[in-house]
Amino acid sequence: MKEQLIALAKQAMTNAYAPYSEFTVGAALLCEDGTVYTGCNVENAAYGVTNCAERTALFKAVSEGKRRFTAMAICGGKNGVLTDQVCSPCGVCRQALREFCGDTFTFYLVTATDACAVTLGELLPLGFGPDNLKITT
Repeated sequence: MKEQLIALAKQAMTNAYAPYSEFTVGAALLCEDGTVYTGCNVENAAYGVTNCAERTALFKAVSEGKRRFTAMAICGGKNGVLTDQVCSPCGVCRQALREFCGDTFTFYLVTATDACAVTLGELLPLGFGPDNLKITT
């Protein structure tokens, strides 16, 4: 499944709208039931309105009723060219995914030659999520 996610993320990267940064990103989100949702970054002249590839994929999945996810492949590069540098999700995307995913959720960060695996817990240690809002006695 890892290789399929990577291929889908690379394909999604080709749909990115990045006329300002020219840095295109693609993501492929694996749902617990095996469904995959892809996303790309969509920039805007009012920069704050820009949406990352990771949140695009997540929001597509959630809007279709999905709530349980296991992994995501992410790739990105200037003008669509992958390098040896990983494209890691920004803090906002990490927090958005934390709403639905636990510490063991896996990211495959794709480079031109490889993909490293890291967990959400590694990228967002001591993250704040739904469990933090539960009342305990």
